[in-house]
Amino acid sequence: MARHDRVTDLHLRSPRLVRWLLWLLAVTSLGLGILGMFLPVLPTVPFVLLSAWAAARSSPRLDRWLVTHPQLGPHIVRWRRGGVVPRRAKWLASGMMTASGVVMLLAIGPRWHVGAACATMAAVAAWLWRRPEVEPD
Repeated sequence: MARHDRVTDLHLRSPRLVRWLLWLLAVTSLGLGILGMFLPVLPTVPFVLLSAWAAARSSPRLDRWLVTHPQLGPHIVRWRRGGVVPRRAKWLASGMMTASGVVMLLAIGPRWHVGAACATMAAVAAWLWRRPEVEPD
């Protein structure tokens, strides 16, 4: 079964309210992902991937737009083909998380919530570096 047929099949099997809520999640996540391109403390890729997941279950049109988008599409396709994260993206994400942690420590100081945020970013970085960098054969 082709990828597009699976998306359409998922779309048709979901109740209307569920599809609407998933579409709302997809659009909201995409908005947050776009905002994250400009705000260093807001991640971009997780929100775009969440948007793609929700769009695949709610809106074939939005899913098709995301997958064929020149900047977003290749990342979504690689993720769907085995959770692939290119090395450059890993370095960029790690650098942004490190910079965000340093800014929080300098601006806010050593508080419990800054420590929790830094620990969360460290856990995400550890998970991220365990993801494959090339698509499986």
